[in-house]
Amino acid sequence: MAGGTVSEAARPGTGPHRVERPEPSLPPPPHLLRPELGALAADLGIHDVDDVEAVLGPMAAAALHRDQPAAAAMATAGDRSTLATLVRLFMLGLPVHRVDLDRALPLTGTDALERLGLVMTAGHSRHDEVLSLVDLRPVTVDDAAGRATWWVASDLGSDITGSMLHPEHVLGVGGASTMLARLTVRDPRRRVVDLGTGCGIQALQATRHARSVVATDVSERALAFAAVNAALAGVELDLRRGSLLAPVFGERVDLLVSNPPFVITPRGEARTAAAGLPSYVYRDGGMAGDALVESLVREAGGVLAPGGVAQLLGNWEHRTGEGWVDRVGDWVDGTGMDAWVVQREVLDPAEYAEMWLRDGGASRDCDPEAWDGVVSAWLEDFTARGVEAVGMGFVVLRRPKAGERPRLRRLEEQHGRAEGPLGGAIAAGLAAHDLMASVDDDVLVQLRLTAASDVTEERHLRPGDTDPQVILLRQGGGFGRVVQAGTALAGLVGACRGELTVGQITIGIAALLDVPVDALRSELFPQVRDLIRDGLLEV
Repeated sequence: MAGGTVSEAARPGTGPHRVERPEPSLPPPPHLLRPELGALAADLGIHDVDDVEAVLGPMAAAALHRDQPAAAAMATAGDRSTLATLVRLFMLGLPVHRVDLDRALPLTGTDALERLGLVMTAGHSRHDEVLSLVDLRPVTVDDAAGRATWWVASDLGSDITGSMLHPEHVLGVGGASTMLARLTVRDPRRRVVDLGTGCGIQALQATRHARSVVATDVSERALAFAAVNAALAGVELDLRRGSLLAPVFGERVDLLVSNPPFVITPRGEARTAAAGLPSYVYRDGGMAGDALVESLVREAGGVLAPGGVAQLLGNWEHRTGEGWVDRVGDWVDGTGMDAWVVQREVLDPAEYAEMWLRDGGASRDCDPEAWDGVVSAWLEDFTARGVEAVGMGFVVLRRPKAGERPRLRRLEEQHGRAEGPLGGAIAAGLAAHDLMASVDDDVLVQLRLTAASDVTEERHLRPGDTDPQVILLRQGGGFGRVVQAGTALAGLVGACRGELTVGQITIGIAALLDVPVDALRSELFPQVRDLIRDGLLEV
C-alpha cells in the first residue's frame, strides 16, 4: 500500500480492509511504465465524456463540472458498473472494492494501477478497498481541428482532499486550459511548443497538427504527469524542464502556446505580510505584478520562425493614469511582431484576490482572520503600484515573413461569451488583416463580398414607427461580435451576395439615399474593412 491507513470493517478476518486518505500531503507523481499505461489506455479508450455524463445524469454532471461532487456521489451510490466505479474512484476520490476495479479495468488490474502510482490499496482480497492518488478523467475539447478526447491525469483537487492545494500541485484541465485550446490556430505546423505545459493538455492538442511538439515546464512533477498523459494518448512529446523561454532559446518554432503562471500575487514585503498564502507553481511565476506576462510578450517573438504565431493567456494591471491599451501596447511596440490583444474580463483588486484564494482551496468560512489578512496584504500590494483593476485575456503575436513589416496592431475588448472553437476565427482574422493591409480603395471597389452565413440583422423600432431606431449586425459564431449599422451600411451588407462589386452596390445605395457617391464611399469603406477583418463580410 502506498501510504494511508488501513482499518478493518469488523474484527480481523470478518470483512474487507478499508483505506483512508493520508493527512494532507502530496504523493509521488505517477510512474512512466509503458506496458501498464498501454493496458490502461486500452481499458479507458472505449469511454468518453458523454459516457460519463450518461452515467451521472445532467444535474450531477453539471455539478461535477463546477467541482461539486456530492450529486455525482449520490448518482453513483451502489452502482458497481464499470463507469460508475471509475467515476467514484478517480473523479470523486471515493474508495472502491478491488473486485469492482479489476472488473472495470480488466487489461490493467489493480496491481498495475498500484505500480503506476495511481492508487493506494488496503490489501489483496477481493473486497479490500482501493483509493485513488490522482484525478483521472476523460477530457473533450472542441477546437479548430475538431473534437478530441483524452484521459488526463492530474493531482486531486481541494474538493476531494478537503484541504488547500499543495504548492507543487499539478492542475487538471480547467476553464483557462479549455479556452486556450479553443483559441489556438490548428493549421499544420512543423514544430509547436507548449510553454508551461502542466498536465500536458495543450501539447496533446498540438500533436494532431504538428510534426513535433515540445512541452516545457519548471516543475518536474508537471513533466511527470505530462509524460504519463502522453503515453495514455499514444503520442510522443519532447519534454524539457526550464523556466519560460529558456528551454527553447536559440531555436525557431512555428507555433508557441502558453497558459503561463500569470497570476498577480504579492511579492517582497507584501508577500511577507500575506502569511499563509502559498506560492503555487502552476500559477505563480515569481515576478512582481504583471512582469511575467510582459516578459513573454516582449520576448516570445525571439523564438518564432517567420510566419510563426504565439498565443498566450495573461493578466495585466490597470494602473492609475495609464489605460490598459497604452500599457500592453507598450509591450508589443518594438517587438517587430504583429500583435492582437483581446481583453475579455476586468476584475477589481478585491474580486481578483478573492477569486485566486478560492482557486487554491481557501475559504473565509474556515479562518476569517487569515482570509482577511491575506486579502488585505494583496490589496496593499496592488495599491503600492496604483492598480485599480486587473484585465484578463489573451495575446496573439506573429512574426512577419521575410522582407515584411508588422501590419497588425490591434488591442480590443470583447466581453461577450464566444461559443465554440475560436482558432479558425483567429486564423481568418489574421488573413483578413493581411488582405486589408494590401488592398487600397481602388481594389476594394472591385471586390465581390458575401455576408458570412452566421450573420443576422436585427432592427429595433418604436411602436408605430416605420423606420428602425437601431440596426444591429450580429455574428453567430467566432467572437460573437455585434455591430451597430446605419441604413447605408445595413443596405450594403444586405446586398453582398457575391454578385455585385462593392463599387456597384455603393453606387446603387447612393442613388437610393440621394447622396454623393464619393461621400458615401468615404463613410462606408472603413466600415466595410472592419467587417471584413471581423469576419462578418467575406471575400
